[in-house]
Amino acid sequence: MDADSSRYVKGPAAPGKEAGLGLARSIMARYVPPDASWHYEHGLLLLAARAAGEAWGDVGLARDSRERSASLVRADGSIAGYKKDEFNLDQVNSGRNVLGLYADTGEARYKAAAELLAAQLRAQPRTPSGGLWHKLIYPNQMWLDGLYMAQPFAVRYAAAFGDASFYDDAVKQFSLVADKARDPRTGLLKHAWDEKRVQLWADPETGRSPNHWGRAMGWFAMAIVDVIEAMPAGYPGAAKLSAILGELASALAEFQDEGSGLWYQVVDQGDREGNYLEASVSSMLPYAFMKGVRIGALDAGRFAPIARRAYEGAVRRFLRRGPGEEYCLEGTCSVAGLGGSPYRDGSFEYYVKEPVRVDDFKGVGPFILASIEYDGASGLGIAR
Repeated sequence: MDADSSRYVKGPAAPGKEAGLGLARSIMARYVPPDASWHYEHGLLLLAARAAGEAWGDVGLARDSRERSASLVRADGSIAGYKKDEFNLDQVNSGRNVLGLYADTGEARYKAAAELLAAQLRAQPRTPSGGLWHKLIYPNQMWLDGLYMAQPFAVRYAAAFGDASFYDDAVKQFSLVADKARDPRTGLLKHAWDEKRVQLWADPETGRSPNHWGRAMGWFAMAIVDVIEAMPAGYPGAAKLSAILGELASALAEFQDEGSGLWYQVVDQGDREGNYLEASVSSMLPYAFMKGVRIGALDAGRFAPIARRAYEGAVRRFLRRGPGEEYCLEGTCSVAGLGGSPYRDGSFEYYVKEPVRVDDFKGVGPFILASIEYDGASGLGIAR
């Protein structure tokens, strides 16, 4: 599905609708129905593509996104490729698209699928402090990306089906990670936290992983604005989440690259050889900041200019335009994790040596979502 970026040139594309809709149409044209998979990256792409179609009146784009999501849910509500017994939070993310389909149609199979995912979250193993394990194979570990994978679905499920316990638990999950993964020196969050402090990557005193990986904080920031937006009006926990977001956003602003407006793969070490400006974090953070401003969780005077510089910088640096009005997005780290085999130690050297891809959905989805926020936010001082 990757584009051959050698056929493309940087720009020209206007930030906002032209950039976001152009990329969404290009990726979905290459993403044929047999490619659809129950995977968090696919769920992110389809969520963004549907949002783009609805925001900009592209009926075909929104329809194609819905159909690819629908193809994965069987008549009885079971999900192709989903395995509950893995207790993998990544497998919950695509449930947001299922909730959208249920809202569209009221079909019982979508409700059954959503119930299946909610049942996983209710039974998900927890750390002694009550944090959801990232996966069954990662005991007592909370990873920042797990917040994005589980919590936006959980609160939207709560809104749809009336299980208010998910609201309180979402606040607990964000609060726990913000407390335990935060580095007091920088104010940034580390990639993960091991409550038992037994993993080789874990600091023996704090349990925190060694470095500040950009996309991990991007996932966390996107998750928290999506959750705040879905909270009931007046819900008291939303103020606490806004405070957590504000603290992290302030810390991240200190490490925004002065020249480009973007963020590095390892956020706080931009001057080290091998580090690079990375597309997914540099799309996730402007999305989170713009949305945070729009929903009143972040101060517009401070964070709107930061978000604008970042998003416009991402358009200039990462978006390429090719023949036939096609677009591709460069510069996304393909994967980064901790533990496993071969062992991923969370070192600076590990993060900067992972492959960088074109049209990786983890960059494409947030770029499209950031484009929507930018295009719709002129009243907030985001778009010129």
